[in-house]
Amino acid sequence: MSAASVFPQLEALLPHVQKPIQYVGGELNSTVKDWDSCDVRWTLMYPDAYEVGLPNQGVMILYEVLNERDGVLAERTYSVWPDLEELMREHDVPQFTVDSHRPVGAFDVFGLSFSTELGYTNMLTALDLAGIPLESKDRTVDHPIVLAGGHAAFNPEPIADFIDCAVIGDGEQAVLEITEIIRAWKAEGRPGGRDEVLFRLSKTGGVYVPRFYDVEYLPDGRIGRVVPNRSGVPWRVSKHTVMDLDEWPYPKQPLVPLAETVHERMSVEIFRGCTRGCRFCQAGMITRPVRERSITGIGEMVDKGLKATGFEEVGLLSLSSADHSEIGDIAKGLADRYTDDKIGLSLPSTRVDAFNVDLANELTRNGRRSGLTFAPEGGSERMRKVINKMVSEEDLIRTVATAYGNGWRQVKLYFMCGLPTETDEDVLQIGDMAVNVIAKGREVSGQNDIRCTVSIGGFVPKPHTPFQWAPQLSAEDTDARLKKLRDKIRGDKKYGRSIGFRYHDGKPGIVEGLLSRGDRRVGSVIRAVYESGGRFDGWREHFSYDLWMNCAEKTLPEFGVDVDWYTTRERTYEEVLPWDHLDSGLDKDWLWEDWQDALDETEVEDCRWTPCFDCGVCPQLDLDIQIGPTGKKLLPLSVVNK
Repeated sequence: MSAASVFPQLEALLPHVQKPIQYVGGELNSTVKDWDSCDVRWTLMYPDAYEVGLPNQGVMILYEVLNERDGVLAERTYSVWPDLEELMREHDVPQFTVDSHRPVGAFDVFGLSFSTELGYTNMLTALDLAGIPLESKDRTVDHPIVLAGGHAAFNPEPIADFIDCAVIGDGEQAVLEITEIIRAWKAEGRPGGRDEVLFRLSKTGGVYVPRFYDVEYLPDGRIGRVVPNRSGVPWRVSKHTVMDLDEWPYPKQPLVPLAETVHERMSVEIFRGCTRGCRFCQAGMITRPVRERSITGIGEMVDKGLKATGFEEVGLLSLSSADHSEIGDIAKGLADRYTDDKIGLSLPSTRVDAFNVDLANELTRNGRRSGLTFAPEGGSERMRKVINKMVSEEDLIRTVATAYGNGWRQVKLYFMCGLPTETDEDVLQIGDMAVNVIAKGREVSGQNDIRCTVSIGGFVPKPHTPFQWAPQLSAEDTDARLKKLRDKIRGDKKYGRSIGFRYHDGKPGIVEGLLSRGDRRVGSVIRAVYESGGRFDGWREHFSYDLWMNCAEKTLPEFGVDVDWYTTRERTYEEVLPWDHLDSGLDKDWLWEDWQDALDETEVEDCRWTPCFDCGVCPQLDLDIQIGPTGKKLLPLSVVNK
């Protein structure tokens, strides 16, 4: 395929679409390298709209890591909205990169980062627009290698027919290793074609190539086994783990968007991994062990990033940022450093037991005092034991009392509905907690303008967690349970008006559940939804539950299974799970024991501060959890004067 820019054809279409600026490229800190001087060329995609995809840290990091290499280029592409898709099809304009508007089909690798399974239909749209056959088996040596990564890639089986390979875990080192294998294969004249380069990738043990594995099924629909179908292919594929985050201080030059995006800030990942052991949390399980970025490394990244971007807010990102062993010094050091520049600091959300008012005051010293967000997750004490979220209601009330007493007026509480063993009563206790929060806020502040927003999401069991065996609550039961809670809150004459109530209905969760724990047979549903017009399933206004259910009813019966089989069915210990051959480092027996502990309502401590619980990650990777304090202070120490 020609690698010439398609911008002349695209430009004529832009006056006829919404938000044309998102397709133009040329963002501050974007990179355009000479095509002919590079021998390995990547296009990277976060399969969603520009406004969601551009701020994605994973894509931004890999974009920079690859472009720093001689002879390697990386460009970005995002999902086009249906209005432009229609015009592109009409005028034969292929899926393009925003950096130099080259056709995606001209690149060597098409890498997609999936943080959620609801981006799968957008992937098929991009493949089709790019002129790349939807199924791996139909591609030739001249098509890009389609590679999946991100958290959803820890179970890539539902998209196994559409991707050539998947990488699980951290991408920084993995993309460079993959690049060198492709470079050598191309330099040799591409011997053995597409099959050979995929075999070389597979042999590393860190790249999963679905075509080299056969799935055998039992008469009742369960998987019998997953077995390599050629010698030299590993039985299990391992995840990648970057151990020293200070060696990978990316992004150094964060992209500054041209159009409005979901996050208008410069972000720094302050640590990876989490050992709190929340049983519902896939991210916390699959990113183990904890690896902290040093306080000085964080300071240098913030300094360089702000100079490179001009942003006025810094997001300190991780799964639980207040758990960084030096978070107090980090927050104070940054607030001191940028006191004259009025640079705001933010943590995505704060654990109830990690909150203290000193930290909160440092975070808001230079910026605006926004609401505080806490995530108790379970409405009752019993549920919090089941999910291992060790926060008592007294802890929460004490924390919000401190916040309201120090001038905050708004608190947001996040919960889940449909957790294992949950009853209506567990969910109704969310309303009691919200009332107690408002009452305490009014008491300590002496004000009546106290607000508490309750936000509820449906629970979806995820692979590589103790809840991977759990039945999912049906959409109907989820909606009925949430209606009872809504009626209870609205019926409270004294406090109801001070409590905001936001919830998602149960339908998107069922589709996500089908995709998250699905196997290769679910690919037929994804393709049918795409061919029936399904796009942007993560957007409420575009999502169609009926479309997914209709396509599932048409495609799954031939395999003897249905949506309930994948979602509301409980699994047994003996069952082979679709992702068992993908090694997240977690011992399956440990996960099962933790599932039994959940059913017994037994809590487990954070293993960062207690003896090891043998989850399997550390000995397998021959490493240790990394925690401070380092004893260092944020550099530079002095306040910068203009």
